[in-house]
Amino acid sequence: MKLSIVMPAYNEEESISETVDQIEAAFSKVNIEHEIFIVNDNSKDGTLKVLEALAQKYPAVKYETNLGPNGFGYAVRYGLERFSGDCVAVMMADLSDSPYDLIRYYTTMVEGNYDCVFGSRFIKGGKVIDYPWVKKIINRIANFIIRVVMRIKYNDTTNAFKLYKKEVIEGVKPILSPHFNLTIELPLKAIIRGYSYTVVPNSWTNRKYGVSKLKIKEMGSRYFFILVYCFVEKYFSRGDFKRK
Repeated sequence: MKLSIVMPAYNEEESISETVDQIEAAFSKVNIEHEIFIVNDNSKDGTLKVLEALAQKYPAVKYETNLGPNGFGYAVRYGLERFSGDCVAVMMADLSDSPYDLIRYYTTMVEGNYDCVFGSRFIKGGKVIDYPWVKKIINRIANFIIRVVMRIKYNDTTNAFKLYKKEVIEGVKPILSPHFNLTIELPLKAIIRGYSYTVVPNSWTNRKYGVSKLKIKEMGSRYFFILVYCFVEKYFSRGDFKRK
């Protein structure tokens, strides 16, 4: 089963090489066919030149530039339309996600035949390193609200780092989110529409380079919109969108 990694990158010239080097170093120890599909989200720095060098260095690396519209959700959606694997993970370009966690996701999916594998940083075995405390408080409140509204036990829906089989990505379309609210749209739709999933611990490390693209003030209403959309689908659509 081929694994694709979709990685949005906007102005990540400082971190993208190290991120890819770490992934390739980890995957050199296991026998997993994979591709790293990097979406250059119209970067204004030297990201594109770095990607050209990475594609020369590693056969698994492929990249394209998303000319627009731009934004985290648009970039991920661009990659989700073009990856070639049987399953796909969304992974950050800023060294925050561990490739060893991704290998665990993949082996868990294969061994358990799950449709999705979700990570949680807030269960036994999970950890966060250098997480800004304001963001952590907002994260915990947001995930609590999602759990209550959607009546699910999963406690880290906003965690972008997840693995889906290809048929799940097809099954949750149309994907609406243009921004970071995509991180909750994909898993909530997968759960509502009846795809199987399991949760494993994962780690998260704050970026070493650059600045975070997540602007909390701008995202609140957008997360709320997607949450309401998923709530309405779950309780009022009479199962019209459930997998057949």
